[in-house]
Amino acid sequence: MTVVGATDILVTFHGVRGSTPCHGPSTLRYGGNTSCVSIQVPGANPIVCDMGTGLRYFGEQWQQSGKPFVGTALLTHLHWDHVQGIPFFPPIFDASTEVDVYGPVQEDGVTLQDAMRAMVKPPTFPVGLDILPGKYRFHDVMNADFAAGPVSIKSRVVPHIGPTVGYRIEWAGKVITYISDHQQNYDGSFSITNEVRELAEGADLLIHDSQYTAEEFRQKYYWGHCTPEFAMSIAQSCGVKSLALFHHDPTRTDDALDTLASCGFAGVKVFAARETETVIV
Repeated sequence: MTVVGATDILVTFHGVRGSTPCHGPSTLRYGGNTSCVSIQVPGANPIVCDMGTGLRYFGEQWQQSGKPFVGTALLTHLHWDHVQGIPFFPPIFDASTEVDVYGPVQEDGVTLQDAMRAMVKPPTFPVGLDILPGKYRFHDVMNADFAAGPVSIKSRVVPHIGPTVGYRIEWAGKVITYISDHQQNYDGSFSITNEVRELAEGADLLIHDSQYTAEEFRQKYYWGHCTPEFAMSIAQSCGVKSLALFHHDPTRTDDALDTLASCGFAGVKVFAARETETVIV
């Protein structure tokens, strides 16, 4: 049994895939749901990073506690694999649920709220967001500093396809950085923007995109993602203590992820994120 201390932050992976959910015997151990990570800080309301299909399972687990859900969601961007869980979050069918959702302003100044309402409505979904009993409150961010109760949060722009941000979550001197999708330089080199460095510098845990192998990146270099080697380079250069390789390609098998999880980089603990796994920070 794991002993949790008074200053321990619990980080749980509910969805670790990118692009599309996947299932089958080759993905059972690492899981097939798309991006969703919960962060539980002692004495604070829960924080959710991205709202992919893993959000449904997190919501089911939360309902077992019998407590109403009041919390914060941090959206990196609005691609389907990061938002598909929004109308399927079980607590949202309870009128006592309140979720403050932060995410990037869209192109042409379209607000996060308007973009989400345009996505979750007929004909692409049976009902609109406003008909759901619980409350989603949407907040636009790009390069911003804000708070969720006692937790300090930074959002910074991250290179990807379309408006995208990453997040730095800080409490009691501990830092968790979440960069789910990150465009590596087209030439395959490892330099990063000042904003990405600001997010990752000195983090206790960096959760980072690692979707493509080097060979896949050569074919899909303009698709908005990166290699594990790029993520490891960021972790090392920014003095990160632990790196969770994340946003696994839907074609990546459990055996391939076992191999990925066994790799190392000087001075950094590296592991492949696994659905249902909880990490103590």
